Amino acid sequence: MNELITLPNLHPIYLQVLDSLDVGIHIVNHEGISILYNSKMAEIEDMDKRDVLNKNIMDIFLFSSEEESRLLQALRKGTVRKNAKQTYFTFKGQEITTINNTFPLMHEGLIIGAVEIAKDITKLERLSRVSALDKQDTNYTFDQIVGESTAITEVIEGAKKATRTTSSVLIMGKTGTGKELFAQSIHSGSDRSSKAFISQNCAALPDTLIESILFGTVKGAFTGATEHPGLFEQANSGTLMLDEINSLSAPLQAKLLRAIQEKKIRRIGDTKDRKIDVRIIATINEDPLSAIEKNTLREDLYYRLSVVTVVVPTLKQRLDDIPLLVDHFIGKYNERFQLNVPGISEDVMNLFIQYDWPGNVRELEHIIEGAMNLINYDEEIDYTHLPTHVRTKFPLFEATKKPTATLVNHNSSDSKTLQEHMERVEKLYIEQSLKQHNNNITRAAKSLGLSRQSLQYRLKKLGLSSQ
Repeated sequence: MNELITLPNLHPIYLQVLDSLDVGIHIVNHEGISILYNSKMAEIEDMDKRDVLNKNIMDIFLFSSEEESRLLQALRKGTVRKNAKQTYFTFKGQEITTINNTFPLMHEGLIIGAVEIAKDITKLERLSRVSALDKQDTNYTFDQIVGESTAITEVIEGAKKATRTTSSVLIMGKTGTGKELFAQSIHSGSDRSSKAFISQNCAALPDTLIESILFGTVKGAFTGATEHPGLFEQANSGTLMLDEINSLSAPLQAKLLRAIQEKKIRRIGDTKDRKIDVRIIATINEDPLSAIEKNTLREDLYYRLSVVTVVVPTLKQRLDDIPLLVDHFIGKYNERFQLNVPGISEDVMNLFIQYDWPGNVRELEHIIEGAMNLINYDEEIDYTHLPTHVRTKFPLFEATKKPTATLVNHNSSDSKTLQEHMERVEKLYIEQSLKQHNNNITRAAKSLGLSRQSLQYRLKKLGLSSQ
């Protein structure tokens, strides 16, 4: 029967293709001997192919019995598993977690081998364990939400009313508008403020992993499963925020709806229900009715979550708040970076008012942070400090800031070289700066972004007086 499946003798091109895939592939023959083990699987399990190929799978991995090996279950019993999570240990003692598709290989009605296709989620699993144990204590209150525009103050006043009850809340808003700030503020203002506030981004992890994170597991639920409480249990008596709720699959949304309605959850692999007392705050970054039409959000779940609805405005809808937000972020990064940046130029403020802000408040913060990485200690943020994608959209701002018409003569009779033009422009800029600062070398150098020594060198090179 061995002759029926001689994959190690495949054409080198086929083996090269298998090695280039971003999923691990492990194939055993009818005796449980490893006959194909691609590079990705070797990377996932941190194994050398030579330690795996032509060896029995029970000699390679730390399984207490064949029952624990899904490859051997596929080989011995024809068991097929799809998108199944598995945690196991290599012979080096390294813990691995993967999402696997495992199935037997058939020939003329006989099982001649088995194959496992694995996607590595070991890092995600470790991160989720750390996240799950972290109670993520709330940091924000309504007083810390920056803004005085009508658009934001009306939403704040409406959201404050939600602190009086334990009803579910649905927070709607584009990415970067600050939905989690509102969720934390509602929790902080409620009777549950002394209890846990736990936030989970539903789009960050695959369904097979998010389910175990939310509802927990019992020992033996799957290979390597341990007794582990989910986020519902960890947030008991507190608040659980589920970000991007519409990214969950329909079956998981149905399970979530049942948990909210019945106030009970069942861990994966368990046979008993556990009572929970958790307030759910869900967020969505699109119109929920549109999500319902696209079948990415269950209608019954939407109505159950939207007992209280908070709609966070985009930054474009609250332009009056930009000066306050700019001051807030400059203050934040002045403290973090030990700078003394006074603010932004008038041109930059005008640009900010005209900009579309697709990334909303989060984008504004990132632009301020990025600019303050390029700036001198007490320099004002100007057009040159802005990111390329903003300057590309507003090229005229740069042109209006540079007096090129007076500094460079483009008449055809002007035969100066580029270097001569550059020296002329540099000389005029320095002369203007010295004049503005009453020939104070230190202040002029700072305004030009130069050291005192560098400016003195240029003065000497350009034949300018330093007096």
